[in-house]
This record gives sequence, structure tokens and C-alpha cells, in this order.
Amino acid sequence: MTRTARPALGTFAFFAIAFALGLYFTFAAVQGDYGLFQRAEIEAEARALTEQMERVQADVDKMENLTKRLSDDYLDLDLLDEQARSVLGMLRSDEIVIR
Repeated sequence: MTRTARPALGTFAFFAIAFALGLYFTFAAVQGDYGLFQRAEIEAEARALTEQMERVQADVDKMENLTKRLSDDYLDLDLLDEQARSVLGMLRSDEIVIR
């Protein structure tokens, strides 16, 4: 009688479980909450928020400049004249309005 060598069932189960765990951890590393795709989304969102912050900071700087130019310490007469005309809608007698 000749015996054919068959792998033991325990060896097969070990490699099947190891393969399944490998697949699970690979999937989690790519698709999970802290995976590669999530990281790419977070980096893209960070870039977008940085750009938005730069735009808002530019607006804040512009407003601070205008506020300083209309303060008591430093008064820009041209800016004051422009704001008064814009708010009050006043004109001088020698000016022509084009709309």
C-alpha cells in the first residue's frame, strides 16, 4: 500500500486564516478610516482650507487698511471723500455721473 501525502487540515486552516487576515489588514490600510484614500481626502481638504484662509486673510488685511486710513490718528481725505459720496450719494456741482 502506498500512501499519498496530503497536507494536514490544520496547515490548510492556518494558511487560510493568515491569508484572510492579510486581506483584511490590506483592505483596512487602503480603505479604512485611517487608510490611504482617507489621507488623500484629508490632504486635499487641508489644501482647500489653506487657500480659503489666505483669501480671507487678504480680505481682513484690506479691511484693516481701510479702517486705519479712516481712523482718528491717520485720516485719508480721498478715502473719506469716496466713502461719503458712496454712502450719502452726494456730488459736486461740476461733476457728471455716468451710469
